[in-house]
Amino acid sequence: MSASSRSLNGLPPSGADGRSPYQRLSQRMLDLSGDRGVLKDVIREGSGELVTPDASVLVKYSGYLEHMDKPFDSNCFRKTPRLMKLGEDITLWGMELGLLSMRRGELARFLFKPTYAYGMLGCPPLIPPNTTVLFEIELLDFLDSAESDKFCALSAEQQDQFPLQKVLKVAATEREFGNYLFRQNRFYDAKVRYKQALLLLHRRSVPLEEQHVVETAKLLVLLNLSFTYLKLEQPAVALRYGEQALSIDQKNAKALFRCGQACLLMTEYQKARDFLVRAQKEQPFNHDINNELKKLASYYRDYMGKEKEMCHRMFAPGEHGSTVGEN
Repeated sequence: MSASSRSLNGLPPSGADGRSPYQRLSQRMLDLSGDRGVLKDVIREGSGELVTPDASVLVKYSGYLEHMDKPFDSNCFRKTPRLMKLGEDITLWGMELGLLSMRRGELARFLFKPTYAYGMLGCPPLIPPNTTVLFEIELLDFLDSAESDKFCALSAEQQDQFPLQKVLKVAATEREFGNYLFRQNRFYDAKVRYKQALLLLHRRSVPLEEQHVVETAKLLVLLNLSFTYLKLEQPAVALRYGEQALSIDQKNAKALFRCGQACLLMTEYQKARDFLVRAQKEQPFNHDINNELKKLASYYRDYMGKEKEMCHRMFAPGEHGSTVGEN
């Protein structure tokens, strides 16, 4: 919470005019609902489009009762907030209306009258009956999942009727969903979203002059898939997607790096070295690439040491002077 909202909740019960802190605050707030049931005060402006109905939102929020400095509800203590879908995961009508008025990066304060919050009965023991509550909400991001879900349900022929920009937008949304799931360590679910994005881009037939736009979008998804399969401990599949990325951009350092990582996990040390040296050539001072080359050198030394030890055991004289293979 910002210092301004904390000082608000620390105000005396009423001012010289007899009004409560929330009543005084409400005088300078924007009426979103038309009946002053949902009021808004922008703390920091956002940018881009407004949140769309049925979108999935990523928010930080804290809810306060009047005259209380500590929130009765907050997700600000979580390392990564949960993605919430409007109309399903958000139960407060006022919060849903408030979010629909916000843009990415926006931070705003809202007052919700009981009708738009916890009703006449409240929510014992935390929320008294007939209580107006204050919420401070920061919109980190949102994804238009409804548009994406509807488009993905269409046949390939139906999807071809839409302009290329529509396909690119939906594919980008699927990839963003995958990125969110990846950050949550939900690698299997992320893989499903990335594959859906790749399928949309593969299906689309475009004239030669627009091919580079689609290839650029494909490259990003292929890199995501390669990394995801490394996390899923399937290096052979990770290598396949990495090589597909290189077929689009043969000097892409990230693709070369992923292929090198995959080969290292498969103990294909020469191939790993080839990929990693090429990656280093593109980005000589990349910390991750250089560390992976050091790791490869260490693994290779261990491997060669074990090979020498095995050969020594195979051909060294036995206890009675015989060698392996002699009767």
